[in-house]
Amino acid sequence: MARDLDVKQWQAELVDACKYGEEAHAHALVLQPGPRKARALLEGMLEDPDALVRQAAAFGLGELGGAASARRLEQQLPLEESRRNHDGASVVEAITQALSRIEEAGSRATLVRRLQRLTPGKATLSEVNPLARALWRRHHPDLIPIVRKAVEQLALSELNSLQGLQLLLEKSPQELRAWVQDTSVPVKHKTEVLTVLEEEVPEAWVPTLSAFISTAETLLDTAVSHNDEAAYYCERLLILLLHQERVISALPPEVRTRLHTVARRLLAATSLNCATRAANMLAKIGRPEDAALLVAHRPAEPILAKSFDEAAHVLRHIQEG
Repeated sequence: MARDLDVKQWQAELVDACKYGEEAHAHALVLQPGPRKARALLEGMLEDPDALVRQAAAFGLGELGGAASARRLEQQLPLEESRRNHDGASVVEAITQALSRIEEAGSRATLVRRLQRLTPGKATLSEVNPLARALWRRHHPDLIPIVRKAVEQLALSELNSLQGLQLLLEKSPQELRAWVQDTSVPVKHKTEVLTVLEEEVPEAWVPTLSAFISTAETLLDTAVSHNDEAAYYCERLLILLLHQERVISALPPEVRTRLHTVARRLLAATSLNCATRAANMLAKIGRPEDAALLVAHRPAEPILAKSFDEAAHVLRHIQEG
């Protein structure tokens, strides 16, 4: 099959699939030529002047995995960092994501070195947040002192995923559950943890989600009436659950019921982003009677209104019995 491959067409399809987030299609394309041919093509694509081509190459090497992919991506990282422009930054993010998927100790070491190269006072959230989430995929107790030092040195004042990563590394799932339920802990810090868990919720951490949902319940009055930290917390919680759909089915029935109530209340949120995520959630766990509520809170803005319309359509067509 590899000898009949139209390389230009294959590359164009792979670039488009990565550009538009069609990961399943991109994965299938990477496998199409066979591992050896694919690796040669992808490594060649890393030298292309087009950043989209280099991003697709990074994705492909991440899918192939292995020590060879990790080494080639590590070689490419400083080249992209040295560009100091948007194109280089976009490829750095793609490489970071690719390394997070490679099951090699070397990939974690590369991510750590990338973290240690960040400059205090100059590191941006667009650099820090993807890197923190990638390190969570490669989490290991050895990361604790490294991440703790980075948090101290970078001293980021804005909400960021690196602080969330530190908390996740330092606390067991049981400790995290108690921490989330502690009302003295600022909502901002709980949100930082949610942004990291969006990347991956390991099985041992799934039970902690009920605590995050309980916290959302306590914040509902504020989250509905104000576009503030409470609303943003609820929005990130819904994003996490929508991105990690498998965990919804793993929630106990009573927790799903509470989540359903939270989503219904948030349809009326002042924050339209939060309300739209609530509509998306009801499309997953709602009931036929929720359709009327979706119509009642449908926003005027056409793009956001579409999410409400689609959710209502799904719920009206639920077959009972």
